Amino acid sequence: MSISQWEVKTFQQLTVDQLFEVLQLRVDVFVVEQQCAYPELDHFDRHAETRHLSGRDEYGQLMAYARILPPGLKFSEVSIGRFVVKGEARGKGVGHELFHTALAVIQKCWPGNAIRISAQEYLQKFYAQHGFTRVSDVYLEDGIPHFEMLRKSSRA
Repeated sequence: MSISQWEVKTFQQLTVDQLFEVLQLRVDVFVVEQQCAYPELDHFDRHAETRHLSGRDEYGQLMAYARILPPGLKFSEVSIGRFVVKGEARGKGVGHELFHTALAVIQKCWPGNAIRISAQEYLQKFYAQHGFTRVSDVYLEDGIPHFEMLRKSSRA
């Protein structure tokens, strides 16, 4: 499976339907599937420089999403978060495609910037494949083990 269409939008550019689909996917995976009650909505979504990256299949169905935060908002570096792939698209390379696309967006918007993420512990190998190195001890975020990882440059 591959994504037919990638879109990058600011919060203000999202239609009501697109916002609903993004929030539904995030809640379905992070709150329901991972059984983690936490405040899914935060002020980062609406920040003027935040980029919402969506990937749709050939039928227009949202299959992948990532939120890209500008430097200085969450970390001093650019950050990728709310990284999610719909269940039926997992294990088919969509996550890697999403990550490569996110890196290209970052390179275009904030060329050469380092990227810091708060990664779920079980995904360390995935992020390491994309040039990230673990830079913190494990901590609990919303009851799930996480640690920070850093990639020195956004160059894809």
